[in-house]
Parts: sequence; structure tokens; C-alpha cells
Amino acid sequence: MDYLAALQILALILVVWLFTWHMSRSFPTLHGKRICLLIAHPDDEAMFFAPAVQWLCRPELGNQLLILCLSSGDADGLGQIRKDELRKSALLLGVKSSEHVVVIEDAAKFPDSMTAAWDHKLIASILTRYFAPNLAGTPPTSAPPASLDAILTFDNQGVSGHPNHTALFHGSAHFLRHLMARHTGWECPVRLYTLTSVNVVRKYSSILDSATTVLTCIWRKKERGDFPTPLLVVSGPVGVRKAQRAMTGAHRSQMRWFRWGWIGVSRYMVVNDLKRERVV
Repeated sequence: MDYLAALQILALILVVWLFTWHMSRSFPTLHGKRICLLIAHPDDEAMFFAPAVQWLCRPELGNQLLILCLSSGDADGLGQIRKDELRKSALLLGVKSSEHVVVIEDAAKFPDSMTAAWDHKLIASILTRYFAPNLAGTPPTSAPPASLDAILTFDNQGVSGHPNHTALFHGSAHFLRHLMARHTGWECPVRLYTLTSVNVVRKYSSILDSATTVLTCIWRKKERGDFPTPLLVVSGPVGVRKAQRAMTGAHRSQMRWFRWGWIGVSRYMVVNDLKRERVV
């Protein structure tokens, strides 16, 4: 392949990426919602959810986004450093205040581990404590109370299969079932959106996966309204660079060699597609 042909292919890839970025902006999104991004470790928000966080935090959408992280990522004794890094990253990605970042520190119940299975009921109890503290005292004849409209988290494959990630899906689903257990006939006040896991080729296709994702979302069954599905976000060059800076500038303690590869070729730095789950 000669030099000119390589430049033409590169130009075509960039044109397709920018076209899909433009197309994604026409997809329906969330407006005026109270949103919790539920993550397992500091840096999940940047490595996996950066496009969605940047998009949903845009002032004109009127959303309030809070990040709830269920561990400080203290496996290597860097918990305090990583909490500070998470707050810096969140502000860089558009979260309004560091007060909108909450980190749960309970290494006995939620260890930062590739092998530990987090208890789904404990996760649900934390969500209840923060977002439905008056649930037990609310009669079944009333709507279930919640100070939240939507949860964003991993799907049941957790992108990488990490057990801490997959536990968040099951814990969130358990929370919604608990929320509605005594309130049959009422509509659930909280919607659950999950980040789509993809195969390994797509996962490491960077901007090349934007076209695949857009086409998939076009053909996927869509619902509009206040809580549309799917939620699709494709970041342009500025958004991708900001996501990368959230890792290299904020999460410095985590920048080992393999994470340099991740921020360079992972599609999750470029595109997020989230599905609204029906669990109740």
C-alpha cells in the first residue's frame, strides 16, 4: 500500500467518524433528570463512561449527575489518592461539583478484587439509603419514593467480565425490585440504563466502532419519550481528548502501560451506547 492510499484510507475513517458523531447528536437523550452513574472503581467513569458523562452533563440538558463509586480502589493501598483522582476526573468530564462524587469505603463488603463477588442485596441497600431512605415508611397506596430518575451502570457482562462490574447490574436490578415490591400497579420512578458489552474486536476498534454502533442503534428497537432507549453518544475529537486527559491528567496513579493502550484504542473512550433495562 503506497503512502497516498494510506492517507486516503485515514481520511475516509476520519470522515466516517465525524459523520457518526454528527448523527449521534440527533438521537433522543435525557433532559432534566437526576442521574446516578454507579461505578465500582475510581477510573471507571473515564475508561468506560466518559462519552456519556460529558454529554449528559451539558448545561443545556438540565441534568444533575452524581457519581456513586462503591470502592476506593484500594487494592494497592492507593485508596485516598484514587478518591482524589476520581473527583478531579469527574470535574474535568463536566460533573458540576466534587460534592457530586460519593465514594463508599467498606473494603470488607466491597473489596477491590478480580475474584470477590459483591453482595447484590448490599448494593441495593446502599442505593436505598441514598435515593429512597423513606421507602419503608411509605404505604403501598402511594407511589414509591425516590430522589432519582435514572441509574447508569454496567450490563451483566461488565464490559470486561470484572465481577465488581457485573455486581452493579444485579445490585441495581435488586434495588428497583425492592423499590416496587410493595407498590404493585405504580410505575417505577427509576430507570436503569446499562452500558453495552461488545466482543473483543469491537472493544479495541476505537473510532472504527462508531459506525458499527450507530448502525446497530438505528436497527435496534427504539423508544422515545422522557426515557428513550437506546442512549447513544459518539464523542468527537475534543471529547475523546478530554476523556484521555481524565486518565492521563487525573488518574495518574493508574497509568500503567496497558492503560495507555486502552485510552488509545478502546471504543469506550469514543462511543457509549446504553440500553434501558426492564427488570420490574
